[in-house]
Amino acid sequence: MPPTSNPIKRLMCCNRGEIAIRVFRACKENGIKSIAVYSEQDKLALHRYKADEAYQVEAPNGSPVQAYLAIDEIIAIAKENNVDAIHPGYGFLSENAEFAKKCEAAGIIFVGPRPETITKMGDKTAARAIA
Repeated sequence: MPPTSNPIKRLMCCNRGEIAIRVFRACKENGIKSIAVYSEQDKLALHRYKADEAYQVEAPNGSPVQAYLAIDEIIAIAKENNVDAIHPGYGFLSENAEFAKKCEAAGIIFVGPRPETITKMGDKTAARAIA
């Protein structure tokens, strides 16, 4: 079987700390350029320096957590920097169907479940029925 090419050349992780560092290590092992986002308060955080590139996200109300939830700004940064895929890490945007939809609409691969799956599994009653 002929080797397949990886469509992901540049991957952004929109998380911080150990989660982002693990994603960046996997990127390095697979020849993928890693891109970090960080809040003003996290400008000296280790994940920023472990990535190949890093971009600051402005928090709408100055809260560092809000920077990692700034969907439109994160997608704009990704598009401006030719990001092929976004890994949400966990928490923050990982269970946000709107974020997954906006990634798809922008032509960016969302590393996670399809938006429809996120929506269905977010509803406990529907999730039990599906299971």
